[in-house]
Amino acid sequence: MTAATPSGARPQAPPPEPPWALLAELTHGCPLRCSYCSNPTKLVGRSAELSGAEWADVFLQAGDLGVVQTHLSGGEPLLRRDLPEIVAAADGAGIHTQLVTSGVGLHEARLAALLAAGLRSVQLSVQHTDPDAARRIAGARASGAKERAARLVRAAGLPLGLNVVLHRANLDALDALVELGLAWGAERIELANTQFYGWALRNRDALLPHPEQVARARATVERWRADLAGRMELVWVAPDYVDATAKPCMGGWGAVSLTVAPDGTVLPCPAAAELLGAAAPSVRDRPLDWIWRESPAFTRYRGEAWMPEPCRSCDLRTVDFGGCRCQAYALTGDAARTDPACSRSPDHGIVRALVDAAREPAQTAGGYAYREGGS
Repeated sequence: MTAATPSGARPQAPPPEPPWALLAELTHGCPLRCSYCSNPTKLVGRSAELSGAEWADVFLQAGDLGVVQTHLSGGEPLLRRDLPEIVAAADGAGIHTQLVTSGVGLHEARLAALLAAGLRSVQLSVQHTDPDAARRIAGARASGAKERAARLVRAAGLPLGLNVVLHRANLDALDALVELGLAWGAERIELANTQFYGWALRNRDALLPHPEQVARARATVERWRADLAGRMELVWVAPDYVDATAKPCMGGWGAVSLTVAPDGTVLPCPAAAELLGAAAPSVRDRPLDWIWRESPAFTRYRGEAWMPEPCRSCDLRTVDFGGCRCQAYALTGDAARTDPACSRSPDHGIVRALVDAAREPAQTAGGYAYREGGS
């Protein structure tokens, strides 16, 4: 990684505001092997995971730092036998808890224990409405488990959201996906176009949609938004490769939230593990407050001082914050480059060539490389 410090850089950014959200990756183990998974290709083993007591300490520190919401995620967090204790620890620290799950392993008694521990909402992943298509995407059969999980969550009175990672294999199924959310009683559907990190980057050729497909999907979303106004929230996470516009990743590097990986590594965003490598701090070594406020991993790309041209003089720098550092690193090997997804980037040709190639039918040939499962 190249951490450029351009000459004539602006003054360092003022001390950061407290983070409001924490993504708690409780495990990388998972019964599914989704082709779009953004977990790092080198997964944390179960023996290296933080204990329940260590997670309780993380939540106490996070609450003191200002965090008000946590997403309990993975992998599949239901693989943690001590999940109710972890939920109770977060709730006791004054942090709103949301379970992010595949639904596999969620049965009535398990949900009752989580509800009693302080669970406040559930986000359920969905790959496709067609069970066979969903199996191909996820590398395992899970459609029936997801439907049962949705029914249990709504019967328990918890808010239910769906998360659908969008790509070439399911963008044309948006009507059916929204109808599924309505049938299951979801209050919110996040339609998140694939972000190409980890296993998704490895499968990019098979996942990247063509622009015409994205245009149809966008029109479908707008139609449903008009029909469902006041009834259901539809969130569209833009496909930055296709749109040629840098996404305001995480509201800026180390600006609004932080991620704690299964082994206690603390990251400015979920995809930063490969960018930071051994330089990533850990809650096993340092207090969370110091990591957020002072660690080089979090301060390196805050503000504007790190920015090269054309970002430094760009009128969008306070809107997109120079784009995604992890994507710049993945595509150029230099995290301080302008995000190549941006049409103003000198490296935009890399992304443009990928999008142009996605128009070719041959791009769909071959299968997916699947991440490991629950080990």
